[in-house]
Amino acid sequence: MTELLASSDDGRPITALDAGSGPNLLVVHPGGGDATAWDGVTRHLTDDFRVVRIRRRIYVPEADIALPHSMSIEAADIVAVADLLEPPVLLVGHSSGAVAALEAALLDQSKFAGLFLYEPPMPTRELIAGTAGACARAAFDGGDPVEAMRIHMRDIVRMPATVVDAMFADQHMRAALSAYAAAQIADNEAIDALGVGIDRFATLETPTTLIEGDLSPSHLRERLADLAAALPNARIVTLAGQGHVAHLAAPETLANTIRDMAGQVLGL
Repeated sequence: MTELLASSDDGRPITALDAGSGPNLLVVHPGGGDATAWDGVTRHLTDDFRVVRIRRRIYVPEADIALPHSMSIEAADIVAVADLLEPPVLLVGHSSGAVAALEAALLDQSKFAGLFLYEPPMPTRELIAGTAGACARAAFDGGDPVEAMRIHMRDIVRMPATVVDAMFADQHMRAALSAYAAAQIADNEAIDALGVGIDRFATLETPTTLIEGDLSPSHLRERLADLAAALPNARIVTLAGQGHVAHLAAPETLANTIRDMAGQVLGL
């Protein structure tokens, strides 16, 4: 594995993990972690594809996060990395990374042959964080990143409280989540700053596969359905027995679903 280096619009270096060879997959990882979160999926793809995983600037360890963070900045970063790749490119995004990927496709449709988006939490009818986001920000600014992430998981992602309590009872899980609290809260705020509504995507003709888990929180599935209705060339694929973390729970299944989409748009 090597590392790519791109220059963002604001002159900041943007790096990406580069592994495998073949047609190009550009992956934008979810919140709450970094590009290595998709290691398991990547291992199932690199025999047949070049998999480039962008390191989202706010999730780089010890990142200097300029507030307010903006999805337009992330979109420009993604396009800057795409500029380093020979077309065609399938753009893959997960959760908030899928929101950033959508904004990148809207910024420059010509860069991407297709979009593969796993449960982007778009503010289709209501904000994603709203008042819960304000509570998470207050907890973080008050010096309690653990509580900020607890609010994020319970009230923004809307995982069952019992599941969240079990997660935070694990010392290692609690430490891992709190390490990314600053980035995650900024991420939520950037999504809410997009405002409610997705009419702007009516012009996005890029072939799009929207992924949902049948065990995912209902609001994520509802937002996905709204997005599918707004996009002119989209389909929904449901992963049976999965939720929002199939990249960890079923990496081979997720990789095979990407492979199917790649076969359609990359001329394989």
